[in-house]
Amino acid sequence: MGTAIINKNLIKFDMACPDKSTVIAELAKLIDQEHRLNELQDYTAEVLHRETLTSTGIGYGIAVPHGKCKAVDVPTVAFGRINHGIEWGSLDGQPVHMVFLLAVPDEAASTDHLKLLAALARKFMDETFRSSLLTMKDEEAVLHLLSGVFDKVLQ
Repeated sequence: MGTAIINKNLIKFDMACPDKSTVIAELAKLIDQEHRLNELQDYTAEVLHRETLTSTGIGYGIAVPHGKCKAVDVPTVAFGRINHGIEWGSLDGQPVHMVFLLAVPDEAASTDHLKLLAALARKFMDETFRSSLLTMKDEEAVLHLLSGVFDKVLQ
């Protein structure tokens, strides 16, 4: 594929967002700044629409909002960590502290977003993995941890 699914510029610590719409918008901007979207507003609207269908708060303080649409040029994951937990309508009723925003091109294989979700879901079962993501202070360390999850997922 040539372009990594995540890079250091797609990781944001200490987000001080009041709600999930703001988190999604901020992480979508990171994806756009990496020239992986061709239409930021369309992508953001798709993700927010997806959230109205069912919450992407999966539990463990994690949400995985995602959008698969023509506005996406390159399969991408952005990671954000929120200072204080925010309400996300999570399955376990707990606030969200970590967000993985997935962006997948519409013309990509129909299973690409499912492959990314499955790779993450497997790791979310690992308490050490979750704890590391929540406490690491260095973006390079988080990038290394997440790159290990996504390497070869879409090859």
